[in-house]
Amino acid sequence: MAQVQLVDSVRTRVSDAEWQMRVDLAAAYRLVAHFGWDDLIFTHISARVPGAPDQFLINPYGMLFDEITASSLVKVDHHGEPVLDTPYEVNPAGFIIHSAVHEARPEIACVMHTHTPYGVAVSAQQAGLLPLSQQAMFARMGLAYHDYEGVALREDEKARLVADLGRSKQMILRNHGLLTCGRAVSDAFLTMYTLESACRIQILAQSGGSALTTVPESASADVGEQARQATKGKGSGLAWPALLRRLDRIQPDFRN
Repeated sequence: MAQVQLVDSVRTRVSDAEWQMRVDLAAAYRLVAHFGWDDLIFTHISARVPGAPDQFLINPYGMLFDEITASSLVKVDHHGEPVLDTPYEVNPAGFIIHSAVHEARPEIACVMHTHTPYGVAVSAQQAGLLPLSQQAMFARMGLAYHDYEGVALREDEKARLVADLGRSKQMILRNHGLLTCGRAVSDAFLTMYTLESACRIQILAQSGGSALTTVPESASADVGEQARQATKGKGSGLAWPALLRRLDRIQPDFRN
């Protein structure tokens, strides 16, 4: 009964556009858990509230990603402080990385950050992501790097992180993990899917112990156009509806 009351309370207090963003963001959290990219209650995915450029949605601190629903997401300001009544805790310190990107890139609607074993393993390698797979061809397109400065708690790191990211939509945080962003939740998620896949393939290939064959530079010269053709020009919009259908079959309560 309490959950139903929370859903009704939030749904009637936000715009249709915000509710749709909440549904998409809750879906992203569930999908991260589904694919095994979560790190208990840690890391975050954030989304800008439509029509409110200085307000953002983020996970309630202490909830597992497979528990998150549209109504349980916490709405915060650019300091990570709640702006809508919520029974849940929020972790302002965890919003440092996300607020840096959102403030510097107003076109970005969603920022995703993970601590996956494969992502962290590649982030610890001096050469970073290698051109070992088709997935890596796409992931290396505009890929940025940011050196480790400790747990992301300090405001002064934001400027350096933003400078390293530049106009890219994907970044490897050295000794830390992966970050992607996009104009929609679906964009950030599919970019992460490709980057995570490339990292996983790299670690598996390296573990084989044999000499590795890299993708020739000539084959990756027009990778952007290849990506456009492969998705029929729809980008993340091609796979995202299918991922939502999967969630509706196995975890439909993400929409609550």
